[in-house]
Amino acid sequence: MYCRHASLLLCGFLLQPAPSLADSEEDLFFKGVADVNEGELHFLASPPDKPVHHHQNRIRIDDASLETGWIHLQQCHTHLDPVPSSQVLYRAGFVRNLKVTQADGIGRAWVEGPSVQLEDVGPAARLCIQADTRALSGREGNSYFLRNGPYMRRFLDGYYPMRVSLAIQLDTPRVHFTGITPAPQTGFTVTPNAHGVEIEALFEGQLRTEIRFDLTQP
Repeated sequence: MYCRHASLLLCGFLLQPAPSLADSEEDLFFKGVADVNEGELHFLASPPDKPVHHHQNRIRIDDASLETGWIHLQQCHTHLDPVPSSQVLYRAGFVRNLKVTQADGIGRAWVEGPSVQLEDVGPAARLCIQADTRALSGREGNSYFLRNGPYMRRFLDGYYPMRVSLAIQLDTPRVHFTGITPAPQTGFTVTPNAHGVEIEALFEGQLRTEIRFDLTQP
């Protein structure tokens, strides 16, 4: 399993098959060729029968974020696929204060440079991380942009179902949520609220998002 960080969250999960495959890996390995997604984004109207990897993110943007681009991130992964080893890799220079806050069902989890290394990931494992990430683009006219992705769950040459939840909290009155790409649709819901926006996605393939915040008029 492999996850790396580009702008905000670039999460591609590449399962490394061991000599004796875990049940979830066998399911992926023996999936029919005709059913394998080769990377094209496809939103799902309903979840698969088995729980899928759930990538949860809570992001806080404050006044300092608008000046520096650094945002506050809390990130959790649940329903991880059982693998002998994996890593969550962030782009060097774009992450600081990286810390593992929870690692259940995982033999060992530790920070190494701009990454979190995992060993002996068991069934139903859960991993939580916190960090500051330089993810918010500088002001472009009257707007700021949060560009995320691609999110993906990959095994060999195929892409498999994944769920992403993103909650953005605006701790500043200077900006407000105004739009997102791709457009909301079945399998991709966007819910603005008084303090920011919440996003839910269930999909196969690669998901990239661009979230826009405009300056609030005085």
